Amino acid sequence: MGVKTYEVRTYGCQMNVHDSERLSGLLEDAGYVRAPEGSDGDADVVVFNTCAVRENADNRLYGNLGRLAPRKASRPGMQIAVGGCLAQKDRDTIVKKAPWVDVVFGTHNIGKLPVLLERARVQEEAQVEIAESLEAFPSTLPTRRESAYAAWVSISVGCNNTCTFCIVPALRGKEKDRRTGDILAEIEALVAEGVSEITLLGQNVNAYGSDIGDREAFSKLLRACGAIEGLERVRFTSPHPRDFTDDVIAAMAETPNVMPQLHMPLQSGSDTVLKAMRRSYRQERYLGIIEKVRAAIPHAAITTDIIVGFPGETEEDFEQTLHAVREARFAQAFTFQYSKRPGTPAATMENQIPKQVVQARYERLVALQEEISWEENKKQVGRTLDLMVAEGEGRKDGATHRLSGRAPDNRLVHFTKPEQEVRPGDVVTVEITYAAPHHLLAEGPTLAVRPTRAGDAWEKRNAEKAAKPVGVMLGLPKIGAPEPLPAATGSGCGCD
Repeated sequence: MGVKTYEVRTYGCQMNVHDSERLSGLLEDAGYVRAPEGSDGDADVVVFNTCAVRENADNRLYGNLGRLAPRKASRPGMQIAVGGCLAQKDRDTIVKKAPWVDVVFGTHNIGKLPVLLERARVQEEAQVEIAESLEAFPSTLPTRRESAYAAWVSISVGCNNTCTFCIVPALRGKEKDRRTGDILAEIEALVAEGVSEITLLGQNVNAYGSDIGDREAFSKLLRACGAIEGLERVRFTSPHPRDFTDDVIAAMAETPNVMPQLHMPLQSGSDTVLKAMRRSYRQERYLGIIEKVRAAIPHAAITTDIIVGFPGETEEDFEQTLHAVREARFAQAFTFQYSKRPGTPAATMENQIPKQVVQARYERLVALQEEISWEENKKQVGRTLDLMVAEGEGRKDGATHRLSGRAPDNRLVHFTKPEQEVRPGDVVTVEITYAAPHHLLAEGPTLAVRPTRAGDAWEKRNAEKAAKPVGVMLGLPKIGAPEPLPAATGSGCGCD
């Protein structure tokens, strides 16, 4: 029998993406190899890492499982596993609705996947194992990173908030923080491998330290990251306005490798709606944080999440959201139409807003934000920026003879391909010549090229990949900052 292949399909937030890197690492540690790109269910093991945030999340899962049923019936030995938030929530229901599923595991015991697969194979029956609390911090598990130079580093799991639209705390559990020494040791190990950019990850990242009662633990962690030699860029997602303190702003401004970028969910500009959402801040507090950040970091790019049509939202409430958007002048906003999350208090609230009203408000918000994004991007024209070269972010790069990269503030920039060889992970200096709402152009010659250890790591990975025998394909790394959340689900399960 040949080497067994696997495929991991990920839905949801950055935490799920990070977990999927761990699931891939676990499977490869157990002897599996990644199925070729585009195999679409032809692997020996197919793992669904699910999200429970959207109202139709279960329909999407069962539809995909249904499409795999005949394939599994025709392939003896093929296994299907379902994990993540929906598995934590639905438990035995998954096997009842899709009896051809072999393994169901939750958010707290992803490390058990290889054992559960083997047990299902030996016992020839489905294995359902849902832990009620975290068994091992995910970062202690093997990993298969998708990027040669950028990495997620989880600093906490779970969430202590009780937002009425969010089910994640019930599925991820109460917040649990990692030891600072363990976080820094992981970052140092990643840098030694060639990683030059890390994103600190948590369901509520700036509440870090709540376990030990240190309200300044997160700012201290940012400053400690600044002392790690070879670490060029530090980002974090997603903070909660309630916990966003002045010491964090100072640490961002005073630590050179902490990037001038902030993603901080607003959710609504209406104090009435924020109260109904059980968000512990109001518009004035939120805009005050933005003002302080801009005073300390003038070129900071600030992005956000906004929900339109929350139950009970009036036209006056929505106008307050538009006002907050005009005042904050976000570089970008991930905007969502409210949809019921089964199991959340908001799902049973009165005054659910008609779909056509939500749609109309959503379109007005998107139009306003598009206008602001374009105006803010136009301010970048004429600036000279250092870009970290990315791969796969410029869909038209081949036709336009351009490359793409990320500015320090995470704006996407397409630039003219220089004569000198440039690898993903290297740094180029360019002058911005044109702005569109969602990207910038640098149409002139590249001003400078700086080869980096990250570029070396990308080159080494590709050389190793090319040397692999046919059938053992690891796929191209997705170079660039860890990908933002797909627009369907928000940037942090909607609970930030």
